[in-house]
Amino acid sequence: MKQSRQSTLAAPVTISGVGVHSGKIVHLHLHPAQANHGIVFLRTGLADGRDRLIPARHLSVTATELCTVLGRDASGAVATVEHLMSALAGLGIDNLLVETDGPELPILDGSAAEFVEAIDRVGVTLSRARRRYLKVLRPVRAELGIASAELLPNARRFKLDVEIDFQNPVIGRQRRVAELTPDLYRREIAPARTFGFIGDVERLWKAGFALGASLDNTVAIGDGEIMNPEGLRFADEFVRHKLLDAVGDLALAGFPILGTYKSYCGGHRLNVAVLNALFADRANYAIVDDDVRRDARYAEIGKGIAVPAFAPDIH
Repeated sequence: MKQSRQSTLAAPVTISGVGVHSGKIVHLHLHPAQANHGIVFLRTGLADGRDRLIPARHLSVTATELCTVLGRDASGAVATVEHLMSALAGLGIDNLLVETDGPELPILDGSAAEFVEAIDRVGVTLSRARRRYLKVLRPVRAELGIASAELLPNARRFKLDVEIDFQNPVIGRQRRVAELTPDLYRREIAPARTFGFIGDVERLWKAGFALGASLDNTVAIGDGEIMNPEGLRFADEFVRHKLLDAVGDLALAGFPILGTYKSYCGGHRLNVAVLNALFADRANYAIVDDDVRRDARYAEIGKGIAVPAFAPDIH
């Protein structure tokens, strides 16, 4: 059953940890927010002494090479937002002010599990405002070489079908299909950690990146084996983490999605590209408050299709 009311945290939460690229400690404060606030980042600790507000929307994305980055370095940016965004979307959090004093969010253990645990400690509260959804009306697709991603209509739920295919036999070809619910997210998606190849990590270190990466926050793949002494949390932890990332990147739509997401060999760049394809045409989607009632800005034209009644105010 879909959540009918908007939600936020019942109390503030503070989380601290190392940034995976800077290697520096960053402090994160999650503040409850009112209805229709959305997820917004408050970037503090900037050189000019001023703070910056950055909406967690696809239009704020400025880089997707190593992680998902919102905002620009010159005026204040926040990197590696995908794990927190994934946890918020997975648990159905609609409104939050995320205050951070560093240029990237803490990597923690490389998964979303510690974000989930922090949220569960304080709990969630519902507002009187109805929850709005982004309903996919027409298929959209993005491609990058052999990789592809698409969003398809699915009027009643958010379903993900993610497949990866690595030449390295430690990973190989894996596929995971999931209909997103908070319980499933906690058990089967949130604990999956980010992963990387030892050779790639060494090159990133030389280039000044991944300075906070370690076996404590990354599943490291060496010469035909997993380097972490504890091994994997799931036999298919690699594809589960790709699914986790997809949930976080797609949360930058600004509303929970009613649709099916399918990807093959995808990543941050492709996840954001399919959102851009979706928002390129207003006929591709509608904003609804559940699977029957439409937002007042939309007019029914038959066969369950809704079109904007007047110009949009967000995209």
